[in-house]
Amino acid sequence: MSAVKDGDDMWIRRLLFGQAGERAERAPATLVCFPHAGGSASFYLPVARLAPPTVEVLAVQYPGRQDRRAERCVEDIDELADRIVAALPARAVTRPLALFGHSMGALVAFEVARRLERRGTAPLELFVSGRRAPSIHRDDRAHLRPDDGLLAELRALGGTATTVLGDDDFMQAMLPVVRSDYRAVETYRHRPGPGLSCPVTALSGIDDPKARPDDVRAWRDHTRSRFEARFFPGGHFYLTDHVEEIVALVAGRVSSALLAADSRR
Repeated sequence: MSAVKDGDDMWIRRLLFGQAGERAERAPATLVCFPHAGGSASFYLPVARLAPPTVEVLAVQYPGRQDRRAERCVEDIDELADRIVAALPARAVTRPLALFGHSMGALVAFEVARRLERRGTAPLELFVSGRRAPSIHRDDRAHLRPDDGLLAELRALGGTATTVLGDDDFMQAMLPVVRSDYRAVETYRHRPGPGLSCPVTALSGIDDPKARPDDVRAWRDHTRSRFEARFFPGGHFYLTDHVEEIVALVAGRVSSALLAADSRR
C-alpha cells in the first residue's frame, strides 16, 4: 500500500487503491489526515490499514517532500489551510467529513475546519493530536537554530528513526523542509473568532514536552460543541504505539455522528 494522488491534485493522497480504494471512495464518510512538521501523507498509512470500510482515509501531502520535493515549502499555516480547502475533492466536502491532525497538522486541520465552517460545511469532528491549543503561544524558535540544534530537537521528540537521523545525506535534504515547517508553526498567531460548531477531541502523550496537559485541555475553548481530552502513555509520537486504539476511537465517533445524522432525517 502507498499514498497515491487523488485525481490530478498534488495535495490530497488516497491511502488505499485497487478494489479496496474503490470501496473506500464509496464510503459514507471521509477522514482527512494532516501530517506533522517534516512529515508526509504516508505517515498515515497505518490509519488507512486499520480504518473500517465506512471511512475513506485521505491524507494531505505538503509541498517540499517526497514527490513534491522540488516545490517550495509553504511557511504559513493560513496559506496551507487555504490551499488545502481548495484542493479537497468534491466527494470529501459533499459527504460527512472528519479531520485529524498531529502536531503541526493539528493547527492546519483547525484552520481548515474554520474555513469549512465559514463555507457552511462543518466537519463531523476535529481530532487534534500532540499540540497545545492554538490560542496558547510559546516563544519557540527552533526554526532559527543551526542545523545541529534542529537535529537535537528532532532527536528529543523521537518519531524519526535513529538510522534516518544518522544518514547525513538524507538529513541534509530533509532539514530545510523541517525548518520551513517549524517556521510555519512558530510564526502562527491565532486570530480570535467564534468557536467551532463541531466537536473537538484532543489527544496527546502524557509525557509530550510540546503538549502539556493543561495546554491540551485548552482546546475546549475552541468549540461550542462537545470537547474531550484523552492522554496516552508516551511522548510526542505516542500515536505510533497506540494507532489501533486511536483509529477505533475516531471510527467510533464518525459512526456515531453518521447514526445521529440519519436519525434526524
